[in-house]
Amino acid sequence: MKSLNAFISGAVALVFSLPLLAADTLTPEPQQWQPIQEVAIQGDIPELRGMPEHAQFPDALPPVNQGYLDTLAPASWWADLLSYSFFGMIVLLALFVAINGKAKLSQGFSGKKIDRWSGMDVLVHWVGAIACLLLIITGLIMVAGRFWLEPNMGASHWTGFIGTSVALHDLMAFPFILGWAVMVVKWAGKQLPEACDIGWLKVVGGYLNFGSFKGKHPDAGFANAGEKLWFWCFALFGALMVGSGLVLMFPSLVATKDGANLALILHLVSAFVLGAFTVVHIYMATVISEGGMECMLSGKCDENWAKQHHNLWYKSLSKGK
Repeated sequence: MKSLNAFISGAVALVFSLPLLAADTLTPEPQQWQPIQEVAIQGDIPELRGMPEHAQFPDALPPVNQGYLDTLAPASWWADLLSYSFFGMIVLLALFVAINGKAKLSQGFSGKKIDRWSGMDVLVHWVGAIACLLLIITGLIMVAGRFWLEPNMGASHWTGFIGTSVALHDLMAFPFILGWAVMVVKWAGKQLPEACDIGWLKVVGGYLNFGSFKGKHPDAGFANAGEKLWFWCFALFGALMVGSGLVLMFPSLVATKDGANLALILHLVSAFVLGAFTVVHIYMATVISEGGMECMLSGKCDENWAKQHHNLWYKSLSKGK
Protein backbone atom coordinates (compact mmCIF):
# COMPACT_ATOMS: atom_id res chain seq x y z
CA MET A 1 0.00 0.00 0.00
CA LYS A 2 2.80 2.41 0.86
CA SER A 3 4.47 1.65 -2.45
CA LEU A 4 1.30 2.49 -4.34
CA ASN A 5 0.97 5.83 -2.56
CA ALA A 6 4.57 6.69 -3.35
CA PHE A 7 4.06 5.86 -7.05
CA ILE A 8 0.97 8.03 -7.30
CA SER A 9 2.71 10.97 -5.59
CA GLY A 10 5.66 10.75 -7.97
CA ALA A 11 3.42 10.61 -11.02
CA VAL A 12 1.49 13.70 -9.92
CA ALA A 13 4.73 15.62 -9.28
CA LEU A 14 6.02 14.68 -12.72
CA VAL A 15 2.88 15.94 -14.45
CA PHE A 16 2.99 19.32 -12.71
CA SER A 17 6.75 19.79 -13.42
CA LEU A 18 6.49 19.30 -17.20
CA PRO A 19 5.69 23.01 -17.94
CA LEU A 20 8.73 24.09 -15.95
CA LEU A 21 10.98 21.68 -17.86
CA ALA A 22 9.58 22.97 -21.14
CA ALA A 23 10.31 26.58 -20.10
CA ASP A 24 13.96 25.73 -19.40
CA THR A 25 14.41 24.40 -22.92
CA LEU A 26 13.02 27.50 -24.68
CA THR A 27 15.49 29.25 -27.07
CA PRO A 28 16.42 32.69 -25.63
CA GLU A 29 15.70 35.77 -27.79
CA PRO A 30 18.79 37.75 -28.92
CA GLN A 31 19.43 40.90 -26.87
CA GLN A 32 18.80 44.17 -28.68
CA TRP A 33 21.90 46.34 -28.06
CA GLN A 34 21.61 50.11 -28.01
CA PRO A 35 24.06 52.60 -29.59
CA ILE A 36 27.02 53.65 -27.47
CA GLN A 37 26.17 56.35 -24.99
CA GLU A 38 28.87 58.37 -23.28
CA VAL A 39 27.91 59.18 -19.71
CA ALA A 40 30.10 61.71 -17.96
CA ILE A 41 31.01 60.77 -14.42
CA GLN A 42 32.24 63.58 -12.22
CA GLY A 43 35.89 63.19 -11.36
CA ASP A 44 36.31 60.01 -13.41
CA ILE A 45 36.75 58.87 -16.99
CA PRO A 46 33.59 58.75 -19.16
CA GLU A 47 31.59 55.54 -19.00
CA LEU A 48 30.61 53.89 -22.27
CA ARG A 49 27.34 51.98 -22.43
CA GLY A 50 25.95 49.82 -25.20
CA MET A 51 27.40 48.79 -28.51
CA PRO A 52 27.56 50.53 -31.92
CA GLU A 53 24.73 49.70 -34.31
CA HIS A 54 27.03 49.58 -37.36
CA ALA A 55 30.55 48.63 -36.32
CA GLN A 56 33.29 49.41 -38.85
CA PHE A 57 37.04 49.72 -39.00
CA PRO A 58 38.50 53.27 -38.92
CA ASP A 59 39.51 54.81 -42.24
CA ALA A 60 43.01 53.89 -43.34
CA LEU A 61 45.60 56.67 -43.16
CA PRO A 62 46.57 58.05 -46.59
CA PRO A 63 50.03 57.00 -47.84
CA VAL A 64 52.89 59.38 -47.05
CA ASN A 65 55.21 60.66 -49.79
CA GLN A 66 58.42 58.73 -49.21
CA GLY A 67 60.43 61.32 -51.14
CA TYR A 68 59.63 63.99 -48.56
CA LEU A 69 60.63 61.66 -45.74
CA ASP A 70 63.92 60.78 -47.44
CA THR A 71 64.68 64.48 -47.93
CA LEU A 72 64.08 65.23 -44.25
CA ALA A 73 65.64 62.03 -42.92
CA PRO A 74 69.29 63.14 -42.58
CA ALA A 75 68.68 65.58 -39.73
CA SER A 76 72.40 65.97 -39.07
CA TRP A 77 72.89 66.95 -42.74
CA TRP A 78 70.39 69.80 -42.44
CA ALA A 79 71.98 70.87 -39.16
CA ASP A 80 75.42 71.06 -40.79
CA LEU A 81 74.09 72.82 -43.90
CA LEU A 82 72.36 75.61 -41.98
CA SER A 83 75.19 76.01 -39.47
CA TYR A 84 77.98 76.14 -42.05
CA SER A 85 76.05 78.41 -44.40
CA PHE A 86 75.54 80.99 -41.65
CA PHE A 87 78.80 80.82 -39.72
CA GLY A 88 80.79 79.94 -42.85
CA MET A 89 79.56 83.09 -44.56
CA ILE A 90 80.67 85.12 -41.55
CA VAL A 91 84.18 83.64 -41.83
CA LEU A 92 84.37 84.13 -45.61
CA LEU A 93 83.36 87.77 -45.42
CA ALA A 94 85.78 88.38 -42.56
CA LEU A 95 88.57 87.00 -44.76
CA PHE A 96 87.35 89.16 -47.66
CA VAL A 97 87.53 92.31 -45.54
CA ALA A 98 90.95 91.32 -44.19
CA ILE A 99 92.32 90.83 -47.73
CA ASN A 100 90.37 93.42 -49.73
CA GLY A 101 89.74 96.09 -47.12
CA LYS A 102 86.71 98.37 -46.83
CA ALA A 103 85.09 100.37 -49.60
CA LYS A 104 85.99 103.80 -48.25
CA LEU A 105 84.65 107.13 -49.46
CA SER A 106 87.15 108.51 -51.97
CA GLN A 107 86.40 112.08 -50.88
CA GLY A 108 85.76 111.35 -47.22
CA PHE A 109 82.67 112.47 -45.33
CA SER A 110 81.27 115.83 -46.36
CA GLY A 111 79.35 116.40 -43.15
CA LYS A 112 76.23 117.27 -45.14
CA LYS A 113 73.28 114.90 -44.61
CA ILE A 114 70.63 113.89 -47.15
CA ASP A 115 67.26 112.34 -46.34
CA ARG A 116 67.17 108.78 -47.65
CA TRP A 117 64.66 106.84 -45.53
CA SER A 118 61.60 108.02 -43.62
CA GLY A 119 61.10 107.40 -39.94
CA MET A 120 58.52 104.72 -40.76
CA ASP A 121 61.00 103.00 -43.09
CA VAL A 122 63.62 102.88 -40.33
CA LEU A 123 61.12 101.57 -37.78
CA VAL A 124 59.77 98.83 -40.05
CA HIS A 125 63.30 97.82 -41.04
CA TRP A 126 64.39 97.28 -37.44
CA VAL A 127 61.18 95.48 -36.47
CA GLY A 128 61.81 92.98 -39.26
CA ALA A 129 65.60 92.91 -38.81
CA ILE A 130 65.60 92.15 -35.07
CA ALA A 131 62.92 89.51 -35.51
CA CYS A 132 64.86 88.00 -38.43
CA LEU A 133 68.08 87.70 -36.38
CA LEU A 134 66.28 86.09 -33.46
CA LEU A 135 64.53 83.68 -35.83
CA ILE A 136 67.87 82.68 -37.36
CA ILE A 137 69.50 82.11 -33.96
CA THR A 138 66.59 80.19 -32.44
CA GLY A 139 66.09 78.27 -35.69
CA LEU A 140 69.72 77.12 -35.65
CA ILE A 141 69.27 76.00 -32.05
CA MET A 142 66.15 74.04 -32.99
CA VAL A 143 67.80 72.35 -35.99
CA ALA A 144 71.41 71.91 -34.88
CA GLY A 145 71.27 72.33 -31.12
CA ARG A 146 70.82 68.66 -30.34
CA PHE A 147 74.01 67.88 -32.26
CA TRP A 148 76.13 70.86 -31.19
CA LEU A 149 74.81 71.90 -27.78
CA GLU A 150 72.84 69.12 -26.10
CA PRO A 151 75.84 66.76 -25.61
CA ASN A 152 77.56 69.49 -23.58
CA MET A 153 74.51 70.46 -21.50
CA GLY A 154 72.66 68.64 -18.77
CA ALA A 155 69.28 67.18 -19.64
CA SER A 156 67.39 69.67 -17.47
CA HIS A 157 69.32 72.66 -18.86
CA TRP A 158 68.79 71.51 -22.44
CA THR A 159 65.06 70.97 -21.93
CA GLY A 160 64.59 74.50 -20.64
CA PHE A 161 66.91 75.98 -23.26
CA ILE A 162 65.23 74.36 -26.25
CA GLY A 163 61.77 75.09 -24.86
CA THR A 164 62.61 78.79 -24.55
CA SER A 165 64.09 78.81 -28.05
CA VAL A 166 60.97 77.27 -29.58
CA ALA A 167 58.69 79.72 -27.76
CA LEU A 168 60.81 82.71 -28.83
CA HIS A 169 60.95 81.42 -32.41
CA ASP A 170 57.15 81.23 -32.59
CA LEU A 171 56.78 84.66 -30.98
CA MET A 172 59.23 86.40 -33.34
CA ALA A 173 57.40 85.03 -36.37
CA PHE A 174 54.72 87.69 -36.09
CA PRO A 175 56.89 90.86 -36.09
CA PHE A 176 58.90 89.28 -38.92
CA ILE A 177 55.74 88.75 -40.96
CA LEU A 178 54.68 92.34 -40.30
CA GLY A 179 58.08 93.77 -41.22
CA TRP A 180 58.43 91.57 -44.29
CA ALA A 181 54.97 92.46 -45.64
CA VAL A 182 55.34 96.22 -45.13
CA MET A 183 58.86 96.37 -46.57
CA VAL A 184 57.95 94.36 -49.67
CA VAL A 185 54.87 96.45 -50.43
CA LYS A 186 56.45 99.79 -49.54
CA TRP A 187 59.85 99.37 -51.19
CA ALA A 188 59.16 97.20 -54.25
CA GLY A 189 58.78 100.22 -56.54
CA LYS A 190 62.35 101.34 -55.74
CA GLN A 191 63.84 97.91 -56.46
CA LEU A 192 62.93 97.48 -60.13
CA PRO A 193 65.69 96.62 -62.65
CA GLU A 194 67.50 99.44 -64.46
CA ALA A 195 69.97 99.55 -67.33
CA CYS A 196 72.76 100.65 -64.99
CA ASP A 197 72.47 97.41 -63.00
CA ILE A 198 74.46 95.44 -65.59
CA GLY A 199 77.40 97.85 -65.35
CA TRP A 200 77.25 97.67 -61.55
CA LEU A 201 77.48 93.88 -61.61
CA LYS A 202 80.41 93.92 -64.08
CA VAL A 203 82.61 95.77 -61.58
CA VAL A 204 81.07 94.14 -58.48
CA GLY A 205 79.75 97.50 -57.34
CA GLY A 206 83.23 99.00 -57.09
CA TYR A 207 83.88 97.24 -53.80
CA LEU A 208 87.04 95.44 -54.99
CA ASN A 209 90.30 97.23 -54.18
CA PHE A 210 92.66 95.49 -56.59
CA GLY A 211 93.45 95.28 -60.30
CA SER A 212 91.25 96.99 -62.85
CA PHE A 213 88.36 96.99 -60.37
CA LYS A 214 90.06 99.40 -57.97
CA GLY A 215 88.54 102.87 -57.79
CA LYS A 216 85.51 102.01 -59.89
CA HIS A 217 82.29 103.81 -58.94
CA PRO A 218 79.51 102.39 -61.16
CA ASP A 219 76.25 104.20 -61.76
CA ALA A 220 73.33 103.35 -59.48
CA GLY A 221 69.92 104.76 -58.75
CA PHE A 222 68.21 104.75 -55.35
CA ALA A 223 69.09 101.04 -55.01
CA ASN A 224 72.07 99.39 -56.67
CA ALA A 225 72.01 95.93 -58.26
CA GLY A 226 73.31 94.24 -55.11
CA GLU A 227 70.62 95.78 -52.96
CA LYS A 228 67.99 94.75 -55.49
CA LEU A 229 69.23 91.15 -55.47
CA TRP A 230 68.99 91.12 -51.69
CA PHE A 231 65.51 92.70 -51.73
CA TRP A 232 63.99 90.23 -54.20
CA CYS A 233 65.67 87.32 -52.45
CA PHE A 234 64.15 88.58 -49.20
CA ALA A 235 60.76 89.04 -50.86
CA LEU A 236 60.64 85.59 -52.51
CA PHE A 237 62.21 83.38 -49.87
CA GLY A 238 60.59 85.49 -47.16
CA ALA A 239 57.23 84.59 -48.68
CA LEU A 240 58.17 80.89 -48.63
CA MET A 241 59.38 81.27 -45.07
CA VAL A 242 56.18 82.95 -43.93
CA GLY A 243 53.86 80.51 -45.69
CA SER A 244 55.69 77.37 -44.59
CA GLY A 245 56.15 78.72 -41.08
CA LEU A 246 52.44 79.31 -40.65
CA VAL A 247 51.75 75.73 -41.75
CA LEU A 248 54.26 74.43 -39.19
CA MET A 249 52.67 76.53 -36.46
CA PHE A 250 49.11 75.66 -37.50
CA PRO A 251 49.16 72.17 -39.12
CA SER A 252 45.39 72.23 -39.62
CA LEU A 253 46.00 74.62 -42.55
CA VAL A 254 46.94 71.60 -44.67
CA ALA A 255 44.89 68.46 -45.19
CA THR A 256 47.63 65.82 -45.16
CA LYS A 257 50.93 64.99 -43.54
CA ASP A 258 52.59 65.48 -46.93
CA GLY A 259 51.62 69.15 -46.82
CA ALA A 260 53.33 69.60 -43.47
CA ASN A 261 56.46 67.73 -44.63
CA LEU A 262 56.68 69.86 -47.78
CA ALA A 263 56.29 73.00 -45.66
CA LEU A 264 59.20 71.88 -43.46
CA ILE A 265 61.42 71.30 -46.51
CA LEU A 266 60.59 74.76 -47.93
CA HIS A 267 61.19 76.30 -44.51
CA LEU A 268 64.66 74.74 -44.25
CA VAL A 269 65.64 75.73 -47.80
CA SER A 270 64.43 79.30 -47.24
CA ALA A 271 66.32 79.46 -43.94
CA PHE A 272 69.51 78.38 -45.73
CA VAL A 273 69.22 81.09 -48.41
CA LEU A 274 68.04 83.92 -46.15
CA GLY A 275 70.56 83.09 -43.44
CA ALA A 276 73.50 83.39 -45.84
CA PHE A 277 72.17 86.55 -47.54
CA THR A 278 71.42 88.15 -44.18
CA VAL A 279 75.08 87.85 -43.21
CA VAL A 280 76.10 89.51 -46.50
CA HIS A 281 73.57 92.30 -45.95
CA ILE A 282 74.83 92.99 -42.43
CA TYR A 283 78.49 92.99 -43.53
CA MET A 284 77.78 95.37 -46.40
CA ALA A 285 75.99 97.83 -44.14
CA THR A 286 78.27 97.71 -41.11
CA VAL A 287 81.77 96.77 -42.27
CA ILE A 288 82.38 96.87 -46.01
CA SER A 289 80.57 100.06 -47.10
CA GLU A 290 81.89 103.06 -45.15
CA GLY A 291 78.97 105.27 -44.09
CA GLY A 292 76.31 102.74 -45.05
CA MET A 293 75.05 101.91 -41.55
CA GLU A 294 74.02 105.49 -40.86
CA CYS A 295 71.27 105.22 -43.47
CA MET A 296 69.22 102.86 -41.31
CA LEU A 297 70.05 104.50 -38.00
CA SER A 298 69.05 108.08 -38.74
CA GLY A 299 67.38 107.70 -42.13
CA LYS A 300 69.99 110.08 -43.57
CA CYS A 301 73.20 109.55 -45.53
CA ASP A 302 76.29 111.62 -46.15
CA GLU A 303 76.30 113.58 -49.41
CA ASN A 304 79.60 112.05 -50.56
CA TRP A 305 78.27 108.57 -49.82
CA ALA A 306 75.28 109.28 -52.06
CA LYS A 307 77.51 110.64 -54.85
CA GLN A 308 79.80 107.60 -54.77
CA HIS A 309 77.30 104.76 -54.32
CA HIS A 310 74.02 106.15 -55.72
CA ASN A 311 75.04 108.92 -58.08
CA LEU A 312 71.98 108.74 -60.35
CA TRP A 313 69.68 109.06 -57.35
CA TYR A 314 71.74 112.00 -56.05
CA LYS A 315 71.50 113.74 -59.44
CA SER A 316 67.74 113.29 -59.46
CA LEU A 317 67.56 114.98 -56.04
CA SER A 318 69.67 117.88 -57.27
CA LYS A 319 67.41 118.37 -60.29
CA GLY A 320 64.37 118.36 -58.09
CA LYS A 321 65.59 121.22 -55.96
